[in-house]
Amino acid sequence: MEPVYGTIIQLARLTWRLQGLKISVAGVENLPASGGAVVAINHTGYLDFTFAGLPAYKQGRKVRYMAKQEVFDGKVTGPIMRSLRHIPVDRQDGAASYEAAVRNLKDGELVGVYPEATISRSFEIKECKSGAARMAVEAGVPIIPHIVWGAQRIWTKGHPKKLLRPKVPITVLVGEPIAPTLAVEELKVVLHSRMQHLLERAQEQYGPHPAGEFWVPRRLGGGAPSLAEAARLDAEEAAERAARRAQAPGAPE
Repeated sequence: MEPVYGTIIQLARLTWRLQGLKISVAGVENLPASGGAVVAINHTGYLDFTFAGLPAYKQGRKVRYMAKQEVFDGKVTGPIMRSLRHIPVDRQDGAASYEAAVRNLKDGELVGVYPEATISRSFEIKECKSGAARMAVEAGVPIIPHIVWGAQRIWTKGHPKKLLRPKVPITVLVGEPIAPTLAVEELKVVLHSRMQHLLERAQEQYGPHPAGEFWVPRRLGGGAPSLAEAARLDAEEAAERAARRAQAPGAPE
């Protein structure tokens, strides 16, 4: 029994009702009822993980998310994250978090990861990092691709949050398990392909995508940046962060 996790889930569901969200979930049968699996989620906004946990909840299971260390350092969020047994990630040295994730997978847990690592400003599937594939191969567990579509309309990078009564639809699709039978790089390519196909399915089911809207991908006539433009923005942001770290007190000269 995990009363804190259960309480958080019920609070989230109450919040969604108050927000007027219409959430549809499909493909729950693709999530194993028991045993470890990597839950691979696309990343379009700050609330993706809350919706991506719904398929597991419907199976009576819980997801242990890998999240940046800063969230665990917070006075309020830290105790909550630790009580939910999520996994802290040190971006400068991820070895410990990787080992913790593999242990969880071998122990039969569902571990949630963002293969793209950071939010996709284009709302397309960016190039996947190798972490999800590496963990699946080492632990001998499947990868279960998850797509969340619509959450970027509530809160995403570079746009104002709309947490109060956004009244938008949210689609969650779960794809078929990907067995860890390939080499890591090949598995990574397969994962990207499956997630792209699943994303397109979610978009087809979602409904109209108004032209020019910020949350609609360029491919569908929206105002989001293209993959190439988004990559440029990400590179500029990374360079700015590196410059700030270099100027911080105590930084090596």
